[in-house]
Amino acid sequence: MVVEGRIFVQSFLGKLFPSSNQQSVNFARRRNFSVHCISEKANKTMEKKSLMWFRKGLRLHDNPALLRACQGASHVYPVFVLDPFYLAPDPTAPSPGSTRVGVNRIRFLLQSLENLDENLRKHGSRLLLLHGNPTTVIPALLSKWHINELCYEFDTEPYAQDRDADIKKLATKEGVEVFSPVSHTLFNPVDTIQKNGGNTPLTYQAFCKIVGKPPPPVDAPSHIPCPPEDLNNVEVVAVPTLEELGYINLVEEFSPHPGGETEALRRLDDSLADQKWVCDFEKPKGNPTAFIKPATTVLSPYLKFGCLSCRLFYQKLLAVYSRSKKYSKPPVSLEGQLLWREFFYTAGYGTPNFDRMYGNPICKQIPWKDDDQLLAAWRDGRTGHPWIDAAMVQLRKWGWMHHLARHAVACYLTRGDLFVYWEKGRDVFDRLLIDADWAINNGNWMWLSASAFFHQYHRIYSPITFGKKYDPDGLYVKHFLPVLKDMPKQYIYEPWTAPLAVQKKANCIIGVDYPRPIVDHAIANKECRERMGQAYALNKETGGHPKQEQVDALNDRLEAQFPVVESESDNAPSAPPKQSPKKAVKKVSRSPKEEPSGKRQRKLTDYKTPTKKK
Repeated sequence: MVVEGRIFVQSFLGKLFPSSNQQSVNFARRRNFSVHCISEKANKTMEKKSLMWFRKGLRLHDNPALLRACQGASHVYPVFVLDPFYLAPDPTAPSPGSTRVGVNRIRFLLQSLENLDENLRKHGSRLLLLHGNPTTVIPALLSKWHINELCYEFDTEPYAQDRDADIKKLATKEGVEVFSPVSHTLFNPVDTIQKNGGNTPLTYQAFCKIVGKPPPPVDAPSHIPCPPEDLNNVEVVAVPTLEELGYINLVEEFSPHPGGETEALRRLDDSLADQKWVCDFEKPKGNPTAFIKPATTVLSPYLKFGCLSCRLFYQKLLAVYSRSKKYSKPPVSLEGQLLWREFFYTAGYGTPNFDRMYGNPICKQIPWKDDDQLLAAWRDGRTGHPWIDAAMVQLRKWGWMHHLARHAVACYLTRGDLFVYWEKGRDVFDRLLIDADWAINNGNWMWLSASAFFHQYHRIYSPITFGKKYDPDGLYVKHFLPVLKDMPKQYIYEPWTAPLAVQKKANCIIGVDYPRPIVDHAIANKECRERMGQAYALNKETGGHPKQEQVDALNDRLEAQFPVVESESDNAPSAPPKQSPKKAVKKVSRSPKEEPSGKRQRKLTDYKTPTKKK
């Protein structure tokens, strides 16, 4: 898209990032969903003016909210609000981006908005981009533009639920009709929970027995009534560049996966064109070290932003299956992956405090370590285990990595080696992944830390042998860790075992050019298993709900059982140590978040089906 009349950076940022008092969001309240609400005050004789509020769902195909907005309307105002809470650069962040979002996801969003505007223009309309807090911007637009119908896609996340409830209340008070259909997921999580007797299904098998088949996708509107030229003094802006947002002198490698509906549909068609690959697909099979051509669809970021409809994906996938006599089945098939997405959306919607350990009824209470030093080494790719570090560097540079790589690094941080609190790792993923999704991210971190859903905590991903199984030559490691590019392949996954002469020849001295391992996997893994075993025993003894003082007492016993010693300096150039270094002394705390900041999700009892009186 050609951006006319570029705005000076200072002026643009001054408008885009208002004072912090406009950014406060009330997270304390939770409200039930809103799908279709008509105020009796609505004047049906008025000329219909619709505001189509894009948030996710950045597409024209299978967008029932957009379709409804166009029906009988004289004008449709397609609006996206750039929220400074997510976009403002944070110079103190460990990698480029805002406090909450890495630069790759911001870039993906901007590309998606550019493509949305292009596609809207092909249908006779255009995107109206504004800046500010949506909770103040949207209500103001309803009044300024005399809107009588507000349309947006239903969102299950806690922040969105609170925001949408506030805006719906204001809209209906002003006589504005609100239409908020479910289209980001295959199924409505509210319906799924109600079908299960008011209880959230907490196993994949139980979920699949309930849901049935999803509704088919709807067509894109053939014509979208354009907004008027006169916007009543409302200032709209062009899609900004990263530079205009304040991201300058970026030297990091960007994600090779561009955003937008057009790219999403192209990638979908390319992925499904190989019928044999589609029908043979089985997760967790696949090569996590394949980076030039990933061993998966890489459609997750397009589903996350709604550039691609999951219902269209599902429909086209079943069409491929129908042309084959044999194909894989859920839970391992591609269909199964779409259903896993639905499962976590439903579990997240119906579980209180789904995004934390404390106050979460399905999450085991485990005395994890709150160790920022270990966390930073893991986050920045400095653990000294090349397979783990290469995956984390790929995450920082590309905003994406294969699901098995995610499994390996999450296991390493939590129950496998470092025993660091899973919420800390979740926050890193939430910031850096271009496909970061609230429900899926939290669900997977609980799963991989064996805190919920999965309980075989003794099954560990080795930081040495797992990557070697797929890539014995270490090509993946050498690409993302070029400091090891000349290390012989027999040492690539354990460079600290290479003789000093080999290290010198490879121009990589362990402890100087690349760190020594921060833990000895053989020792750390045994310790983690023992810690998990005792935590599991406590949860079993207390019926799954130990008191905080009981968790604290267990933590004290574990610290006495596993005293921590100071590690050797990582910067001393020498031959590899005979004994791998141990962890440095760090304070251990019960949890980074001891108290929930509010009821992040509704109570399970809110869904209970009332029993009939006899």
